[in-house]
Parts: sequence; structure tokens; C-alpha cells
Amino acid sequence: MATELPQATGGRMEQMEQQMRKMSEMQMSSSSTSSTFTSSMSSTKLRKVSQGLSRTVEEHSGIQRKTSAVAESFSQVQKSPIIPEGESVPDFEEKLRPTTAQEGDNAVFKAKVTGNPQPSVNWERASGCPLSDATKSFYDNINNQHILKIKNLTLEDADVYKCIASNKHGEAIYSISLTVTENPALDFKKMLKKRSVEKREEKRPPTEEEMLKILAGADKKDYERICAEHGFTDFRGILRKLKEMKKKVEVEMVRVLKPLEDITAKADTNIVFDTILELKDPNIRMNWFLGAELLRLQYSHGKYEVKQMGTKHMLCISSVNLSDMGTYTLQVADKRLSARLTVIDEPLKFLSDFKPKKVTERQTAVFEVRLSKKTDAPLIWKVKGKEVKRDEKFDVSLSEDGLTYTLKIKDVKVSDTGDYTISIGDLTATVPLFIERIPIKFTSHLKNVHVQERGKAHLECEMSSKDVHIRWLKDGCDITASRRYIFMREGKRAEVIIEDCELTDEGEYSVICTQDNDAHEYVTSANLTVDERFASVKSGMSDAQCPTGSPAELCVVLDDEKVDGVWLKDGVEVSELSGVQVVKQGAVHKLIFSNVTDAQEGKYTFRAKGAESEAVLTIADPPEIDSSVLDLLAARPVTVKAGQTATLKIPFRGKPPPKVTWYRDGVEVTEDEKLKVERTAEGTSLVLSRCVREDSGAIMLRLKSDCGTAVANMHLNVIDHPKPPQGKVEFLELSGKCIKMKWKAPRDNGGKQVSSFVIERRVAGKKSWTRVGEVDSSTTIFNDDKVEEGQAYQYRIRAVNVEGMSDPLETEDVRAGEPIAPPGSASQPQVSNVTKDTMTVSWTPPAHNGGAPVLGYMLERRKKGSNMWLQVNKELLTDTKFMVEGLVDDVEYEYRVTSVNRAGAGSPSTISNPVRAKDPIRAPGLVRNLCVSDSTNSSISLRWTPPEQGDQPSGYILEVRPEDAKEWMKATKIPIAGTAFHVGGLKERMNYRFRIRAVNEGGVGEPIELLEGVLAMPPPVAPRFDPQGKLKNQMVVRAGTALCLHLSFTASPPPVVTWFKDGMITTGGKVITKSKNHSQFLISSTRRSDSGIYRVHLKNDYGEAHYDVNVRVTDFPRPPKNLRLEEEVPGTVTLQWDHTPDLADNDEGAHYVILKRDTSTASWFTVAERVFSSKYTVTGLLPGRKYYFRVIAQNSIGDSDPLDSKEPLIIAKEKECINSLRLKEYVAPSRQVKPTFLLPLKDHAVRRGHDCSMSCAYQGMPTPQACWYKGESKISDCPRFWQSTANGVCTLVIPTCGAKDGGEYTLVLENPLGTAKCSCNLVIFDKDDKGLLESLTNQSNKEKLIL
Repeated sequence: MATELPQATGGRMEQMEQQMRKMSEMQMSSSSTSSTFTSSMSSTKLRKVSQGLSRTVEEHSGIQRKTSAVAESFSQVQKSPIIPEGESVPDFEEKLRPTTAQEGDNAVFKAKVTGNPQPSVNWERASGCPLSDATKSFYDNINNQHILKIKNLTLEDADVYKCIASNKHGEAIYSISLTVTENPALDFKKMLKKRSVEKREEKRPPTEEEMLKILAGADKKDYERICAEHGFTDFRGILRKLKEMKKKVEVEMVRVLKPLEDITAKADTNIVFDTILELKDPNIRMNWFLGAELLRLQYSHGKYEVKQMGTKHMLCISSVNLSDMGTYTLQVADKRLSARLTVIDEPLKFLSDFKPKKVTERQTAVFEVRLSKKTDAPLIWKVKGKEVKRDEKFDVSLSEDGLTYTLKIKDVKVSDTGDYTISIGDLTATVPLFIERIPIKFTSHLKNVHVQERGKAHLECEMSSKDVHIRWLKDGCDITASRRYIFMREGKRAEVIIEDCELTDEGEYSVICTQDNDAHEYVTSANLTVDERFASVKSGMSDAQCPTGSPAELCVVLDDEKVDGVWLKDGVEVSELSGVQVVKQGAVHKLIFSNVTDAQEGKYTFRAKGAESEAVLTIADPPEIDSSVLDLLAARPVTVKAGQTATLKIPFRGKPPPKVTWYRDGVEVTEDEKLKVERTAEGTSLVLSRCVREDSGAIMLRLKSDCGTAVANMHLNVIDHPKPPQGKVEFLELSGKCIKMKWKAPRDNGGKQVSSFVIERRVAGKKSWTRVGEVDSSTTIFNDDKVEEGQAYQYRIRAVNVEGMSDPLETEDVRAGEPIAPPGSASQPQVSNVTKDTMTVSWTPPAHNGGAPVLGYMLERRKKGSNMWLQVNKELLTDTKFMVEGLVDDVEYEYRVTSVNRAGAGSPSTISNPVRAKDPIRAPGLVRNLCVSDSTNSSISLRWTPPEQGDQPSGYILEVRPEDAKEWMKATKIPIAGTAFHVGGLKERMNYRFRIRAVNEGGVGEPIELLEGVLAMPPPVAPRFDPQGKLKNQMVVRAGTALCLHLSFTASPPPVVTWFKDGMITTGGKVITKSKNHSQFLISSTRRSDSGIYRVHLKNDYGEAHYDVNVRVTDFPRPPKNLRLEEEVPGTVTLQWDHTPDLADNDEGAHYVILKRDTSTASWFTVAERVFSSKYTVTGLLPGRKYYFRVIAQNSIGDSDPLDSKEPLIIAKEKECINSLRLKEYVAPSRQVKPTFLLPLKDHAVRRGHDCSMSCAYQGMPTPQACWYKGESKISDCPRFWQSTANGVCTLVIPTCGAKDGGEYTLVLENPLGTAKCSCNLVIFDKDDKGLLESLTNQSNKEKLIL
């Protein structure tokens, strides 16, 4: 497709020639024909072709044109192999078009881009030149277009412009040309020149040679017009000569010195096509083709690379394969150089030797296969017919060069033995794998065991592996199949257990271990020793007693359960005694009797090896009480009267005699004077003298012996008179006619039924009691109706049974009916209907009447401030309202009321509020002159004047309602005292209506309302800027940082805020924040193109205002270029370089910093700062040293990238004196002087990394020998230091001082006449040691130290 370009160009030339011939024959020019020709030219599109731009500048008709071939190309590249659904590669929805414009005009390119994710869009020039400062790119959010705008076009702006849209899936590039023609109106002189030329041309048509020069730089479509303007008629001839002239020029543009050569190479090697060309234009476009396809170098991912070394041009191709074979062509202008690449592909084969592999068990087996070349065919590993997959056991990998395949088998086992097969394509190879077993080791050997007879023996060992076979031997004989032993195997452990060991089990036991694929036997042995067993008594027998016919048991516990024994009775072995059972349970030996008889009594003995125990068995009967006695005691209680003696006698049987214990109410009885316990062999008695009612209760007799227990229960009842009734007496009724009471029956009736209750009373305060009644025991309520109303009484109640009367239950004093008291206080009197001599007073009755009806009221009055009360009424008032007459005008009165019943007068009421005797006040009239005095967004201020009619108002009620509401709301809770009020808390720009009325004691006046609603907003104000919140008119911002322009203003209503940059409304990536009184313009990351004049414009209905800010965006300076070094004077170096563009552009504060570095150190040290020229001479360099030099551009933002010298510069040493001249030796007069110092050494302070030079002047004859010391160490011979002694001056130079160089330095001068010493101190400091630096500066000012 790339070959279409020259063909298309040739076709258009032929078409143009044919049209030229037709026009020449017609001898006329048609503007419409020219327009059609131009349109056909510009509509030609070349897709997927990148065109170079050729520029020529020529003059014709006084117009200069920067021309280019009309170009329009499009390319699209997909990077992602797979694009997810919903996403896409960038593409152009609206295509761009080539543009032609005059110098000074504006050019605009617009593109609409699609793609997901959203593509990023960049603009570039095909020539590689940066976009001019007048070029601005931005995004139009309304039309969704990316726009490139070029202001004030110049001839240098003519180029092919690329719009590049890219995202993660690929990119799309659309290229279009821009043609710029000179504007004659911009240069008045050119216009004059043009007119003069036109006048001359009118006189004489140009010659053929002149016409060729005019058409040489013109566009082809303009040939006809230019010939017509100059009056040249031989259009066909001049076109032919112009074509021949351009061919000659093109032939001379490229000269081939060495053509491309064919290359034959092996696959996967790198090759280079090279040619030597002599180019007249070094910027001429070159294209490489493979066959007819253009090589897209930028998308080849390093496959193709174009290099140039002088006149040698190369195409490098890496890792060639069969697909790279073909003819490669280099297109330079009209020259096409071709050469063929032949790729030789060798057959695939194995390079590795496949030898059997032997690996120790548990190790990693590694197979490596090396191929002769890369291949896309997969390599397959198989073992035992199954394909090996990558997992935790197998690891398959491929080397970085793609030639070595590796299989790793981790933790190999015997089961991994076998043949491993490698297959790739048609190649197959097999490698056997053998596993070498790991010798068995006993991590735990058998150990000698010592057990007792009948004991349990354990023999165990542990091996290093669990995959082994085991055999057990005893004294050399295999016992693996014997049932006498218990064999256990768990993992790596093996164990044999011998239960109930016998003496014959003693001997040597061995374990023999073997494993597969291993003929060796592994043995471990141990001895078992069995000792004869003896026992001892751990718990012996004890004597036993039991009743006749009951079971019994004798028990012996030995310390060894493996030992047996024998039972004896009275020395005779127990074998076949009836009713006796011998039992052995481990170490426990028992003799069990089912029914003990007299014949089984005796002495029993148990004997075993080393153990013996004895015990005696006897018979005993438990205590017993006759059942008839127990039945009698349970049937009826023992009853006795209070004061008498109670005797309880119980007979019993038992052997041996039991222990006797008496209990009363569960508590053991103890003997005292009142209570006695008598005991005999056949019975027991309990004697209780002088019984009382509290002695009643449950009596229990307990008989206990070693053989058993017997119990007898009985009840003792002591009868007496009853206890008093319970609790507190409850009064059910207390009235003037009767007193009704209720009580509870006594807790204890004395052992007999209560027959009745006796009630007595007495008058409160009296001592004598009077019987008022008696009630039956079935009721506990009594009603006393013989009482006096209001009288207080006390009552007592007694219970009665056959034994007598109980103690009384007394009550507290109670009253018959309620007592009568004076009534309570009436309410506070209220005054109404006031005139100058009368008032009406009213009140409400008291809440409590004191127990009797209120008979009437007494009303009293007094003057305010007086203590004397006067009764108004002579008789009691039955009504609660009364009109007081005979008052004095304009005097304040207070009132109080007292209630009266038959018990007397109550307490006076609360004093009324003071009231002045005067005629009533009139309500105020209408408020006048209601108007708005001020307003804001949330408040409205009102003012008014008092009414003229009615009495003086005491306040005003202001009401408000929104225009859309119906109900009025009060602005304040209480009346407003003044004639102005500020209503706050309103909604902005809401319309409110107001009305107001006056109020006083006489009432509320009629309301007056504002005729129109009022808006909650400030008064109209034209926009104006806040002088305290204004920005500076000039701002400097670093590129990449944020630009924030914040301005405060005042306006009502809020203005429309618009931001401009260089006269255009700002768009794109700017953030504009607006509020009622401020606006902020923000660019989060600035660029140099953001420099310009920013204007904020405010406008509302009452005016407008604007404010300008000049913003300059700066960045780190660009580095200088082309550093050159020259040693013009020994010990000095002159540096020259090309200016950085930022310094050339007069960037404020831009300058250079010069640094040097000795090759012996890695640190750079500043030589000079604030250098503004492009040349500087460095002095103070040490002879024989090598130095690197660095130049850095610096401005207020920071430093540029450094420009370093590529090679170190060696400072030449001082040249030796010319000894070839034989001069007459000067003989100095013989004079000998002892060494002395004329100018001693001075202390020095040097910043870390800088050089230090210390010198002193001396005299001495003969010339003394100089020796330098640092501390106590001699440094004269140290290569780190440089020293010189000449012409009476000694110098020591310490290059690139470090912290270790600080200290005391001493110079010793010595000749035959004596020695002289001089010392100084060297202090090394850092740049940040401010305190030390200040102190060193002060010392240096006093000439004590060199800084």
C-alpha cells in the first residue's frame, strides 16, 4: 500500500498537465475550473500512510507561502489481544480536514473521539517541533470535541499536525496538514514592493527563467493562476521545463555510496541491513518496506530498529524467523534500495545426553532437556504412560531463552522409579530413574527391661522410616507368630507387650528390619529380666460384729494384685463352709458371709507370700422398742396441765446396751433442775416438773448401738389459758354514731378451744375500764354504737377458754367522727369594673371547709403601703362578689377575704394586686407611617410613628405572614416598646406582608397593613470587588502545582460571574467555584501554556465590574547543551556551553551554577553561582589531578538536569626548567640563617567536601627541609595531600575535606642551624551547622581564622 504514494503523486501531475494544455488552448482561466481542481486535490486521502512534510519558501507576486503537500492520513493500532465486551479501541467519530490560512489568522482543528475506556488525546507536530506558545488545546464539553486552536499564525506554524487518541487497548492517529500563506496587509513595505513589481510586470512579461523561479516554490494548483497574473502564455512549455528541473533537483538530493546487500542468516539470530547515503537534506524522510508493506517501527515492540551513524543508515532486525524472509526496501525521495533476507531454519533436535539418573530417596530428581532451537510445539513429560502435570510433586519450567526444559520431582520415593518419556513434536526420548534407598537407622533402640513376676513388660524401638518389614526374635528364635506376645506397629514405632510375665519369659529379644530394594538387615536387641514376686498387707482386716442372720464381710488389701492367698478359721483352712464365699478382685481378697450364725463366730486368718492378717467375727443384736408401745404413743398425745409434773417411760431391748438420747422439738435434751433423764437396762424415763404451756411439743427417744438404732416419737400437750388476740386492731368505721373494729384470733388457744372474746373501753385520759360487750369465738368483729361524736376512746380485747382469760390486746386512742376546724383560705381576690370611687371584688370559696359549711366571708381593704386593714362589710357576705364604694380617686387599694364557719374564722386569703381607683383607659387608634427602613437576605427592618387618636399606647403588636400563607404570625411574644423593629430568620427572596396595631391597658387598636409585600433581600448594589480580598495583579506559579485565584466581591442581587483567559471564556480542565460573595478559579495542575491574563467579570442588573490578573507559569529550567572544556592557562579550565532556552527567553532569575568533582571522590562541589553568561573559567585546580565539570541551570523554581563533561580533564603539571641552557651559576654570598617563620600558619574552617589550602612564609639558609604532621602522624609522604615548598613559601593542600581531616596540623622546618615549628587548627563544618558557622564567621572577622 505504501507504493501508492508516488503513483498518486504522478497521477495528479498528469491530470494537472492535461488541464494546463486545455487552458492554454482556450487562452483563458476560469476560477470555477481552478476551484474544482483544488477541491479534487484536497479530497484525496491517504489512509495508513505517514507522510513527511517538505517545506520551501519562495516569492511570487510579493506573497510568501509556507507550503506542504495537502495531507490527510489515519492509522489505528490495537494493543490488547482480547478486548472485553463493552470496551473498544479509540476511533475518530468526526474526521479532521486539512486547513489553509493566512499569516496572522487563527486556525482551528476539531476532532470527536470515541472509545472505552475514555481515550486521552494529545496533539503533536509531525516534524517533531514543539507546539508554539500561541497554540492551545482544550475539550469542548458542550459539543464533546477536542479542539486545537492556533492564534496569530506564522509561517513556522505550517506543518502536519497529529491528533493521537490512546487508551489501554490501543491508539488512533489522524494527521492533517496546515498551510500558512503570508498576509500582505501585515507588511506595508511588502505591499509597496508588490505594487511596484506589478507595475513593472504590466510593462514586461517575465522571461522563462524568471517564471521558473516564481513557480518553483508555488503550489501546483496555483500554477495556472500565477501564469495568468504575470501574463505568461506558454503554460505547457513552462510546465515541462519545471518538471525536468525538479527531477534534476531530486536526483541530486540522494547519492548512494553503498547499496543494500542480500543477507542469509540462521533463525533466532540478529541481522543488520546497512547502506551508506549522502543526503543533501539531512531531514529527508526515509521509509523501510517489507515487500510492499510499510514497516511500522514504533509498534514493532523492538523487533525493528533504525539506526544512523554518520552517513551509514541501518535497519536492525532481532530474532529473525521464517516469517521475516522477503525483500526489504528503503525509500528515500525517489531512490529505492532493496535487498533480500533468507532465513535458514535447522531441524529440531535434542542437545542433551539422556543417561539413566540415580537419585537418593527423599531428594529432588532433576531432568533437563536442551533443544537446538525454539519451537511453539508443547513439550510433554510422561511416566508409566501418564502425562506429568505441574503440581506440588512435579515442577515443569522453561528457561528464559526458551531452549531448556526442566522437570523437577520433589521428595522422590521408591514408587517414583521408572522410565520418564520426553515428547515434543516428532521427537521422543526416554530416561530411566532409579531410587537409592536410605539406610534404616534406629532413632530409638530396644532397651533392657526389668519386671516382676506376673508383671507387664514393654519392649519398643523406633526406626527412621515407616516403610520397613519387621521380625521379632527371642534368644535367636522367631516369635513373630506366637500368641504369647502382643505385637504393635504404629508409623515408625514397633512394640512387643508381654502380659503376666513368668520366670520363663526372661531372655534376649531382638528386632530385625528389612526394606524393599535393600538386602541388608538392621538389628537391635535388649534383655528382659523377670524377678520373683512377694506381697505385703496394704490394708488388713478388723474385728467385725453383726446381728444374727445378717450378711458380713472380711477384707484384706495387698500391695500386689498378682499374688494369691489362703483363708483360715481358728487355724483351719476355709474351704467348704456353708454360707461362706471366697472372692479375689485384683489386690483385694474378701471372705463373704450370707447369714451369720453362732457357728461362724471365731478368729479368721489370711495368708499370702510374705503377708498375713487376722480378725475376730462376733454376733450383736440392735436395740428394739415394743411395737405396741410405739402404736400407743403415736395414737394419742401425753396431756398435762400447766404446773404439774410429766413422766415419760419407754421400755426396750438390745445387746450390747444402746446409748439413750432424748430430743424435744428436734433438739437434744440436757438435764437440769426441771428436767431429769433416768436409765435402766430394760428402759428409760424422761421426767419434766412444773410444766408450762411452752413445754408442749414433739418428744423423741433415740436408742443407738454399734448394731443399730431405734426411735420412739410422742407428743406432750400442756394445757393453759389462751394467748392474747394477734396483731393490731383494725377500725372499720369511726363516726359520730358508732366505732366498728376488727382483730385476729390468738396464735395459741392454750390447748383448749377459745369460747368467746371480751371487749372493754375507757375514755381517753381516764384509768378505769368499762366492759362494753362480749362476742362468740366464731367472730372477731365488734360494733360499739354508744359513743359521743368527737370523743376519743381506747379499747382492749381478751380471749376466753375453759382454763381462763388471756392477757388483753389494747388499741390506741380513736375518735368518734371527725373534729370541726375553721375553714381554709379563699382564693386571691380579683378586682374589676374599676372607676374613680368604686371597684368590684370577686373570689372563690376555700378548698377545705374545716368539717362544717362556710357561713360567710369578711372582706377587708387597705391603701397600698399601709398596715391598717378596714372591714368593708358589717355582716357576713354570703356571695363571692362585692362592689366596694366610697373610694378616693387616684389611690391604690389592696383587698383580702376571710372565710367563717361555726368553728370560727379561717386564715385570710392572699392579698390582691394593688389597683388604682380611676376611670377606664381608651384603646389606642391606628398606627401611622409604617414603612421599611432596611432589608437583607434573612431580615427586614420596619419603623412607624405612634397613633394620634385614643390614649397613649403601652406597646405595639407586629404581625407577619409570607405572601403564600393565609395566617398572620406575631413577630414577638410580648408587645414591642419602641417604634422600630428588626424581623430576622426570613427566607431569602421570599415576599412577606406586615401589619401592626397599638395596645394599652384599654385594649388593642385596629391594625394597619403595608400596601405591598417586601422581599427579603438587600438593597440593590452594583458589583464591586472587596479591596482587602483582591489578588496581586502579577502571579508566578510553578508548573505542575495548583493555580488558585480567589476574589471576594459585593453585589445585590448576586452577579453573574464569568472567567476569561486572554479574552476567551475559560473551559477544559479548570474548576470554577462560585458563591454569593466570592469566586474561585482553580487549575489543579498548571502547564506553561496556562500563562496569560485572567479576567473575572461580574454583572448584575445594576452594573458590572472586572479584575485582571497576569499569571506566568514557570517550571524547572531546561538544561544547557554542548559543554566544551579548554585549558588556556595552566591550573585553570574555561567552560563554554550553549544557553538553555529559559535563560535565552529572559526567564526571571535564571542563571547557571558551576560544579566540579575530583575523580578520587563521588561528591560534587560548587565552583560558582549566579553565572549569567555561557562561559566561565574555573581556577584553583591542582596539577596532575583529573576533574569532571557540571553546569546546572537554576531559577526560582529549582534546578535543571545537569550537563556533565563526558571525559575527565587532566590538569597539566608544572613544566620542568630548561636544563639545556648553560647559564652562569649565580653564587650567593655565604650566609647561614636558622629557620624562622615570617608569616605563621593560621587556623582554617572549611565546609565539608571543599578543598583546604594552608600556607606560611619562612626564611632559613641553607634551605630547610619541610615536614608536615597531622597530630602525631607524619603526612609528608601521604599521596592524599599535595605539598610544595618554593621561594620561601610552604603550602599544604587537602582536597575534598571530610570530617576525619579536622584537627591540628604542624609544619617542622629543619636545617643544620636548628628547627622551627608552626601549628594551626582545621575545623570541618556542614552547610547546616548554623551555630558553628556564626561563631566561625565572628572569629574570621577578628583575623584569627580563615573561613
